[in-house]
Amino acid sequence: MGSVAVLHSAQLMTLAGPARPRSGAEMRELGIISGGGMLVRDGVIEQVGSSEEIERNLPNDADVLEARGRVVLPGFVDAHAHPVFGGDRVEEFEMRARGATYEEIAAQGGGIRSTVRKTRAASEEELLALAQKRAEWFLRCGTTTMEAKSGYGLSLEEELKMLRVIRRLNETTPIEFVATFLGAHALPEEYEDRPNEYADCLVEEMLPEVVRQELAEYCDIFCEHGYFDAVSTRRVLSAARAAGLQLRMHADQLTNSGGAALAAELGAVTADHLEQTEEEGIAAMKAAGVQPVLLPASVYSLGKTRYPMARDMIDAGLAAVLATDFNPGSSPTPSLPMVMSLACTQMKMTPAECLTSITVNAAYSLGRGGRIGSLEVGKRADFVVCDCEDYRELAYWFGLPLIHSVYIRGRREL
Repeated sequence: MGSVAVLHSAQLMTLAGPARPRSGAEMRELGIISGGGMLVRDGVIEQVGSSEEIERNLPNDADVLEARGRVVLPGFVDAHAHPVFGGDRVEEFEMRARGATYEEIAAQGGGIRSTVRKTRAASEEELLALAQKRAEWFLRCGTTTMEAKSGYGLSLEEELKMLRVIRRLNETTPIEFVATFLGAHALPEEYEDRPNEYADCLVEEMLPEVVRQELAEYCDIFCEHGYFDAVSTRRVLSAARAAGLQLRMHADQLTNSGGAALAAELGAVTADHLEQTEEEGIAAMKAAGVQPVLLPASVYSLGKTRYPMARDMIDAGLAAVLATDFNPGSSPTPSLPMVMSLACTQMKMTPAECLTSITVNAAYSLGRGGRIGSLEVGKRADFVVCDCEDYRELAYWFGLPLIHSVYIRGRREL
């Protein structure tokens, strides 16, 4: 692949630090090098420092990226997303604008089940084409690695179809996708009055086949009133852990049902959403080392006003993560910069905390902190060049695309 030299950035944001997720005050330590540079060889970072230092060791065959006046950051890592689905839910968007709630729409047969019907009706090739288009959206927003959940199939055949699409995205797009099995996203219509039987299906049929075909690294569940209760959640996630999958969990989104504490009890890597989580859940996550994944774009998109207690979580020492929750119903945005803006204005996170949350902390939440998430020697050369002179502008100029170029494994992809 050869060498690439990045020179004369306005700010090179290394996010260098301890080899673990950052918490508390550490989340504001960004390792900024003014006028910084970087040397990449064969897709791996070989040197980071001042531009003068990089120029002294510049290989004759190096391609030079002159970043003068621009900010260079680690590639963004989106740790909670649903990029594979059929159709859209624009009609529900209008219904909410007219006053209907998310819960009311779901009770009328909309919501997740609406997307399940459209996803089941789409072929694997159709889903792949749609997801590839969305991958381009994420790339334009600076995302270089992302989690991808199933959960719009809700049957063995359809969940496997979604997970195969996610695997094919890794083969056909430059973004790295991390697969999560979310068969426990909702009760399918055919199991409307038989939740225990659907749990049987998840544990006895779906999980073993997902593991046998090596289609996922994680298992997730929507632990919420009207979806999966604590008993079902404990059963499904315990079976997933026994089968070798790591655990993630949708928790306390609509009600404070003790989901955060349950995620801690079960040893989940992350507890996601947490809009209703309060002090007891925060303490439980801290004690168990669970990373909170906060999704302010879904609160915004649903027209709700209660955001997660991000300030309390960070001050308690939790290694917070921000993610898009990209999906057709409650968060149709691929933009982590927009999520950063919402986190600053609605959850009072600082721009520095936000940047840590979408890079190194997100990378660790996906088990990749040793390879990506910061610009350090030996890590993969995934980085973003932004048309601004100060990293805080990413959240400040909201709704404006400031991404100039995106590099994955040292190769320009945008």
